[in-house]
Amino acid sequence: MKIQPRTLNAERRTPNAESGSVLVLVLWIALGLVTLTLYFANSSSYELQAADNRTSGLATEEAIDGAARYVTYVLANYATNGTMPDQTYYQTAAVSVGDAHFWLIGRDTNSPQVNPDRVTFGLTDENSKLNINTATLAMLSSLPNITADFAANIVTWRTNDTSSGGVGPETYAMLNPAYAPKQEPFETTDELRLVYGADMDVLVGEDANRNGALDPNETDTDRDSQADPGILESVTVYSREPNTNPDGTALINVATLNTQTISQLTNLFATNFTSDRTAAIARQLQGTGNGSTTVRSPLAFFLTSGMTADEFAKVAGQITTVTNAFIDGRININTASAAVLYCVPGISNYVEQIVSYRQSNPDKLTSIAWVIDAAGLTGTDATQLARQIGNRITTKSYQFMADVAAVGPFGRGYRRVRFIFDTSEGTPRIIYRRDMTHLGWALGKDVRQTWLAKNTDQ
Repeated sequence: MKIQPRTLNAERRTPNAESGSVLVLVLWIALGLVTLTLYFANSSSYELQAADNRTSGLATEEAIDGAARYVTYVLANYATNGTMPDQTYYQTAAVSVGDAHFWLIGRDTNSPQVNPDRVTFGLTDENSKLNINTATLAMLSSLPNITADFAANIVTWRTNDTSSGGVGPETYAMLNPAYAPKQEPFETTDELRLVYGADMDVLVGEDANRNGALDPNETDTDRDSQADPGILESVTVYSREPNTNPDGTALINVATLNTQTISQLTNLFATNFTSDRTAAIARQLQGTGNGSTTVRSPLAFFLTSGMTADEFAKVAGQITTVTNAFIDGRININTASAAVLYCVPGISNYVEQIVSYRQSNPDKLTSIAWVIDAAGLTGTDATQLARQIGNRITTKSYQFMADVAAVGPFGRGYRRVRFIFDTSEGTPRIIYRRDMTHLGWALGKDVRQTWLAKNTDQ
């Protein structure tokens, strides 16, 4: 039987065709497996990165908590009796907590900012700021870039007294959405955002991330190469000073100089001065009012007593002119910025002299008496200055801000939390905590470049 060639050729091609089909199928399967492998490998890579970021974030959170505990220790040991901690006694930058690190973003109010793009590190004194719950309308109106209307609205918000010129509840009722003014003291400075007329340019100024430095992403509107801050930089609600001795005993109230008060003062002087000097100061006090003299402030008492500034520093912490358990709103003239000093009645004409004096004489800032020497006044001029200042200044601090920024291993997991610590009742305690991470990187370009360099080397 003769086989047809076509049939033979077809039969001969069939195995090859089947082999080709199998090969194509195998290739498609291989391609699918490779695709799945790459997909899962990529997913695993992303998951690994996410896990690494979560780990870095957890390490950063631990660094934030570690910083809070560290600051508590620093304040308990170096901020006793209203003392501002000496920065040489504690660490402020790149403090390690395991593989994470934290920084305390601070301010230097005693030295001009030579490098406006560099962040200053350290604790910040809340008593160096103007307390918006106790400040008068005139004091608030002296804050940088504030409008007279906004200053009046601040007073009205906390008091419901529209005689200052601030708007009342009816104005807030017309807002969308409407809300009622608080008509109570401010609990935080963040509440200023709710006051009618609040504007971020006035509140924050050019320092959008509120770190005290001019960062590359911030606009230098007036082109002065400085991060001109808003009023939030200069205000607080936390300044409070105990009106007792450290052991809780009462101070000597010198508001009225009479026989009994002078007798108490004589005993105090005897433990600090020679007998001759004690007698001389007692005679000076006895001769000022024929038995009874009203003294409105410790600074006025200093001028009345005839003591030197060094002598007054030895007894200043043991006298008072008020009976309250705490004194709210005093401003620490040793640490206040020039912007805040301009708000203190009587001092505004001598701000440059005051700042220059405390820079040149850091060892003489032991009591408020130095402000008289800094102003260069004597006699009735000095008395007039003391009358204007009143009971508004101090050299003690009991509330401190710790603006903590932290990064985890390899500079990842950035976090920033702002704390306020209060030491006015003895043991330091946290009275305010706010997450500031949303404001972005606040450690300046130098720290960023340092971490980038470390990551490149690894």
